[in-house]
Amino acid sequence: MSLRAGAIVAALGGEFHGDVNRIIDGLAPLDSAQSQHLSFLSHPKYQKQLANSLAGCVIVSPQFQAMAIARGDCIITEQPYLYFARVTQLWKKSLAQEPRKSIHPSAVIDPQAQVHPTVRIGALCVIARGARIGANTELKSRVTVGEDCVIGERCLVHPGVVIGADGFGFAPNAGAWEKIEQLGAVRIGNDVEIGANTCIDRGALEDTVIEDGVKLDNLIQIGHNVHIGQHTAMAGCVGVAGSAHIGEGCTVGGGAIVLGHLTLANGVNISAASVVTRSITKPGHYTGMFPIDDNAVWEKNAAALKQLGTLRERIRALEAQVRGDNRMLNNTTGQQERT
Repeated sequence: MSLRAGAIVAALGGEFHGDVNRIIDGLAPLDSAQSQHLSFLSHPKYQKQLANSLAGCVIVSPQFQAMAIARGDCIITEQPYLYFARVTQLWKKSLAQEPRKSIHPSAVIDPQAQVHPTVRIGALCVIARGARIGANTELKSRVTVGEDCVIGERCLVHPGVVIGADGFGFAPNAGAWEKIEQLGAVRIGNDVEIGANTCIDRGALEDTVIEDGVKLDNLIQIGHNVHIGQHTAMAGCVGVAGSAHIGEGCTVGGGAIVLGHLTLANGVNISAASVVTRSITKPGHYTGMFPIDDNAVWEKNAAALKQLGTLRERIRALEAQVRGDNRMLNNTTGQQERT
């Protein structure tokens, strides 16, 4: 598989400098690319790698145009990372094989499910009664879509995903637990991608909602009645507890937890491994984790944190004492001046 550099620019745009007939045999990072590879520079901190890279052609922003031209063939674009993403799409299309059967013979589809003729369904998938799947969506192997759940158009659902299992709802009863039946469903918009073995629970009463353009990584748990706004992205092993509302254009780093019934405003970015324990009403970057350190140092810092409340009260007492001493000193000085 190979593409000419000129063909890539003709398909995707950009300003090209160099040999349009250069053959690109693959895509690779700057530090490992060879003369047959196309690579990219997406952040200034990697510019030393650009200078030393053996890549045959590189994608860079106008900021690094002179450096890129000095080293060889290059494509200049305002957003190198986005351009590289589109190159990967072009590459995959070029690798496309003959169309396979749209529905694998081992898939189980309920007669009352509605599946668009353009949907592709992999091996061992199960589509339950009343489920609806929109045009040009692809379900990889072993995907389960529960009763009455809806998946929009152009979605990609990776192996092992479960959409519409029961949410975790139980009422205490004399030391035991009484099941709360989950009567809602899951509604997934268009252009959503869901990573392998992610689970999205059905709502208890209202539906769990995943809006258009949401991207979910592998092994994510979405609880019942959660609402995720459009174009939000979550990395692997995130957990979102029931009835949380995540705004539009948010990002949640790997392993982070969002507690139930909280709201995140549009444009909130949560760092990896953070635990969100309160609603966030303003966009911005938030972190809620204790930094890693040598264990002995970490234990000392953790012990000090436990004493913060006591230390605060001691400081307040000392401040009050200092203020009192200052008042006494001022009073004494004033009396001496009058005498």
